[in-house]
Amino acid sequence: MRHHLTTRQHGFTLIEAVMVIALTGIVGAMVAVFIRQPINAYVDTARRGEMTDEADAALRRVARELQAALPNSVRVNAAGNRLEFLPVRSAGRYRAAPSAAGIGDFLDFGSSTDGSFEVLGPVVSALAADQLVVYNLGLTGADAYEGTSRRVLTSTGASLANIAYTVGGTQFPYASPNHRFHIVGQPITYACEPLAGGAGSLRRYSGYAIQAAQPTNLGGAPLSTLTGADNALLSGSVAACSFSYNTTGSAHKAVVTLRLTLTRSGESITLMQQVSVESSP
Repeated sequence: MRHHLTTRQHGFTLIEAVMVIALTGIVGAMVAVFIRQPINAYVDTARRGEMTDEADAALRRVARELQAALPNSVRVNAAGNRLEFLPVRSAGRYRAAPSAAGIGDFLDFGSSTDGSFEVLGPVVSALAADQLVVYNLGLTGADAYEGTSRRVLTSTGASLANIAYTVGGTQFPYASPNHRFHIVGQPITYACEPLAGGAGSLRRYSGYAIQAAQPTNLGGAPLSTLTGADNALLSGSVAACSFSYNTTGSAHKAVVTLRLTLTRSGESITLMQQVSVESSP
């Protein structure tokens, strides 16, 4: 007997495969129409959140440091894109007169050679580059930047009960009504360079010597020589920004207004923050 073996072949014809591919493409296109908008909305929301967080962090950094600014040391240039101030490291009260027993190292404003005084109250600290300021009015003849109300410290340390400084031939021009003094560090500058489309930046500069005139040229000394942590990027994508300093309305307080606009992928967010700073030395 002959046995005939038959084998059945299974599979898709070319026509069937083409039909499946076509139907899959049609279904995929229909699904894409429905999910495109939610995906785009999610991406846009995430981008706005990132820009908001970045701008908020930058403005908070500026505001936090401004609150420790030496009274009357805030400077804003005419263009409103450069902000400079002297940070206060430590502060206290100086002895203004001898004790009842006739003793004590007091600050004699009538002497051009008296270069030390006793600290009343808690001890203070000073670093090597810090300087002493008494009654800074921010005016000609009593200005920390020009040097009339500022002196070089000769005593530094973490627990100073007595302050020694270089008189420099003349004493401080004015006594503080509250017998206050400040120890300040090197200046801090925030420089904003806005560009269309969000190609600008906000940077923080530090570690340079005190200048009589406010440094505003990023391509010139002293700002152009700063690197590393002394030339730090706070925010990119800057399309617009401004700083303003208002001393009207209060004899003891001033207001610094900060505005920052970031732009990415055609969308922009703008944040504004106002900071109250001391103007009474």
